[in-house]
Amino acid sequence: MIGKEKLFAKLEKILAQSKADQTEIVFIGSESALTRYANSYIHQNVAENNYRIYFRSIAGNRVGVASTNSLLTDDLKTTLDNSLAIARTQPENPHFPGLPKPAKYKELNTFNDATAATSPRDRAKIVRRIIAQAAKKKFIMAGALSTSTDEIVILNSRGVRAYQPTTVCSVNMIAMSATSSGYASATSRNIAEIDFDRLAVQAVNKCERSQNPREIKPGDYEVLLEPPAIAEMLEWLNYVSFNCKPYQQGTSFLSGKIGKKLTSSQITLYDNALDDHSLAFPFDFEGVPKKKVFFLEKGIARGVVYDSVTAHKEKVKPTGHTLTPESANEGALGFNIFMAPGKVKRERMIAGIKKGILVTRFHYLNGYIDPRNAVLTGMTRDGTFLVENGEIVCGLKNLRFTDSFLRAFDSVIAISKEVERHDSWWSAVGCMTIPAVHLGSFRFSGKTDF
Repeated sequence: MIGKEKLFAKLEKILAQSKADQTEIVFIGSESALTRYANSYIHQNVAENNYRIYFRSIAGNRVGVASTNSLLTDDLKTTLDNSLAIARTQPENPHFPGLPKPAKYKELNTFNDATAATSPRDRAKIVRRIIAQAAKKKFIMAGALSTSTDEIVILNSRGVRAYQPTTVCSVNMIAMSATSSGYASATSRNIAEIDFDRLAVQAVNKCERSQNPREIKPGDYEVLLEPPAIAEMLEWLNYVSFNCKPYQQGTSFLSGKIGKKLTSSQITLYDNALDDHSLAFPFDFEGVPKKKVFFLEKGIARGVVYDSVTAHKEKVKPTGHTLTPESANEGALGFNIFMAPGKVKRERMIAGIKKGILVTRFHYLNGYIDPRNAVLTGMTRDGTFLVENGEIVCGLKNLRFTDSFLRAFDSVIAISKEVERHDSWWSAVGCMTIPAVHLGSFRFSGKTDF
């Protein structure tokens, strides 16, 4: 950690030397550490301390970006000059509205001392406890435990001055037998909030119950999708539909559908980085305050997230979802996706299934098949079960699904009261906060031999 005062003092001096019409500096400092384990022993401990400093220079309405990972004054000045030289070679961008002006940000507690102080020995002790739970059943355990500390600074020549320190702890674990596997994961800014023993027991129990899995024919089934599975689906939809760029290009399932009912009225999806139930964060990567944005509200299409450029095209206000400068052409993304919870206790959801499939999570998802209709495909993994008359009967061999999110989530039977946090694309600034969902119809298109 460098600290707010030292960072501002150094970067202000560089900013003052800019010859551009407008200038922005984005600083991202990260101290990250990771403990990986497989076959029930730790096989990797890594740590990285790195900086990313982006300069965005504006010449008229031409924009240039350059970056460095050096905090040496000469390197910063050279990168600043390079960004202006790049700007002067760029075509004019008539949609660029200029850099944002200063704004007020919600005060959020995003830093935890215990997480920041976690040592390799501390992580190893936690991993030992996780492995011990698997050893009780003579299973092996694999996964990863990470902790990170970040500092994010945004300042520009129009007066924006934003600083936020963050911490994150994330864990995932897979218990494995000769014929099965079980998964659990969690993320939090506070390492003490994660119940590692409970998660390990959850993974072991899934592994135990899914041993010697049976085969089932692909088809249309009732399903209970657990939060990790839904988080994987929403991660894709965030890229291909909740982003302003595909929305404006007409490829999002929301394009031309605002105000129309698209799913069950039980489905509400939104982004809210100011909610402490998520990994909250107050501003985006050009210093615009975060706003709550609904994608679907009680099944009705409401909107998408915007950065400054795409918002200017539609003459709307940006929502605080601009990416880092090198990704400006990618549009805007949600960082803190929520699916609103329901009214049913999770432990009672299985009881409502006559004959269906419980899915712990997916992998190898693809959302490019037909994004206008929100068609996704992927594989089940680490805990797929047959449920009959409210009871888990056995484990199932993994299945491929191919279905429209809109069609499937128009068949909602119940949504759990409880929610879980799962990693998003960049956990320093957000995560997915998701309940479990019972669907009346979900289409599996293929099967596997494992």
